[in-house]
Amino acid sequence: MSQTKDIPVPDIGDFDSVEIIEVLVSEGDEIQAEDSLITLESDKASMEIPSPEGGTVKSVKVKVGDKVAEGDVILTLETADSGSASDEKQDGGEDKAEKKQDEPAKQEQSTKKEAAGKGGDDRKERPQRKPAPDDTDIQCQVLVLGSGPGGYTAAFRAADLGLEVVLVERFDSLGGVCLNVGCIPSKAYLHTAEVITGAEDMAEHGVTFGKPKIDNKKLAAWKDKVVGKLTGGLKSMAKQRGVTVVHGNGQFTSPQTVAVETKDGTKTVGFEQAIIAAGSESIKIPNLPWDDERVMTSTLALDLAEIPKRLLVVGGGIIGMEMACVYDALGSKVTVVEMADGLMPGTDRDLVKVLEKRVKGRYENIFLKSKVTRAEAQKGGIKVHFEGDKTPDTDTFDRVLVSVGRVPNGHNIGADAAGVEVGERGFIAVDEYQRTNVEHIFAIGDIVGQPMLAHKATHEGKVAAEVCAGEKSAFDARTIPSVAYTDPEIAWMGLTETAAKEQGVKYEKASFPWQASGRALGMGREDGVTKVLYDPETHRILGAGIAGAHAGDLIAEATLALEMGADIQDVGLTIHPHPTLSETFAFANEIAEGTITDLYIPKKKKK
Repeated sequence: MSQTKDIPVPDIGDFDSVEIIEVLVSEGDEIQAEDSLITLESDKASMEIPSPEGGTVKSVKVKVGDKVAEGDVILTLETADSGSASDEKQDGGEDKAEKKQDEPAKQEQSTKKEAAGKGGDDRKERPQRKPAPDDTDIQCQVLVLGSGPGGYTAAFRAADLGLEVVLVERFDSLGGVCLNVGCIPSKAYLHTAEVITGAEDMAEHGVTFGKPKIDNKKLAAWKDKVVGKLTGGLKSMAKQRGVTVVHGNGQFTSPQTVAVETKDGTKTVGFEQAIIAAGSESIKIPNLPWDDERVMTSTLALDLAEIPKRLLVVGGGIIGMEMACVYDALGSKVTVVEMADGLMPGTDRDLVKVLEKRVKGRYENIFLKSKVTRAEAQKGGIKVHFEGDKTPDTDTFDRVLVSVGRVPNGHNIGADAAGVEVGERGFIAVDEYQRTNVEHIFAIGDIVGQPMLAHKATHEGKVAAEVCAGEKSAFDARTIPSVAYTDPEIAWMGLTETAAKEQGVKYEKASFPWQASGRALGMGREDGVTKVLYDPETHRILGAGIAGAHAGDLIAEATLALEMGADIQDVGLTIHPHPTLSETFAFANEIAEGTITDLYIPKKKKK
């Protein structure tokens, strides 16, 4: 016998109405369990809805363009009647219901056996983990403290590997600093700045636009919408994966418990393993009136409460220069003060020079080898006292943005109660498996050390989750690319010239100027440069740097080249599309190899 069943839309998160963009089956089709039925498109991404069982499609109840929610019927399916469990027993078959109940236990035993033999550290057998304490409000196999890019990646990966996960986040939205008050909102504003300055630059080429009218409240609302789409997507994916989210400030109270101060009181979470992803916070220098909203960290600067006539940026590092680019484009007269002898300390000078050349013509002042000693809040602005060769003794600004670095939150999570060792500066030491000194507690992201980058954290998060699940995994990146999303962008990976000189590493360099790039010339952005560093004997690529439009996108190819052990000939012989900015990396390698035809490079005289 057979029976007909309605197949509904399953739990798809917090979406009430999601559009169907594909119907993948037709009436009469024979389908198997897990075959895709329809494709939905949400604000976050597209998703395919699988069939819970196999059978023959009798009728399809939806079409492309329909909007559906959980419970709406997709189709009717004719399935075979498998008979009763008692009939199967009489025929000598195994009771399927009992077998299904046994499977989780068998799977758990199998996972434990595999974990002991193939854990992240294959040099020794993984010790038996203690179960989560019973006298807690919530129990889980893995607790993740912090939901930034590293934290939510770790939580989702652990859930995908079959572990019960609790994700603790101190703020109301998932995503941490990066999604809420860091990477994502700043890039929305930086895109705005790129549009404005790009329009200004076109005047030189005969296309003139009127002065932009900026509604900072509407612009901030657009930024919030961008953030909301991403954080809302994370909330939905957490629900889809069965990750329990607890909002509140979490503190370790023992090696296997975390107390979370929620709006409804304290909740204690017991765990078998934990992953610390608590991130970092902005450094606040002393002698500034921090109780005045006109003195801002990068977080407050992203609120765009007003566009000041004069803005002082204290700190010429990556974040400071990114926000300087934003406010300059929006109309502020920007002054930057930096203690080092150049902007973006530690970055190769030939790359920074491209940025310095552009901003010197736009900013009101750039003071190097200088510092702010103190400031006072006055009715007419923030009066700032300087110390440096070319600085005035004092000057008054409408707002002051302080961006002098970030400090990890290692001392803010009660790590001592868990036995986790935290360094003097707040960093937590880990091994290549992301383990702390406590065997069942891991740490990832900003809190484990430099570079404090979201893309490093996500990879570390996957490693920690996989090791928790008994997988063989380790953090073994040969390089981590860095990007300053300034105008122009600056990106680098691998060995830098600055590091090579400090470490005494032998290298050769080849640079391709963007004045010879047809694509760069057509964009009016021939101010860039692409360089490659390579081993003088093996010609293996050691590092690369790019300064120019979209450098952050271009650096990925160089990163892959280093990871794959490529040499300069490998890149030069790889056909790149023309005309593109990606060619500039190939051309730099051709210069190194001596095969470049897009430039004339005089041959070196033989000695």
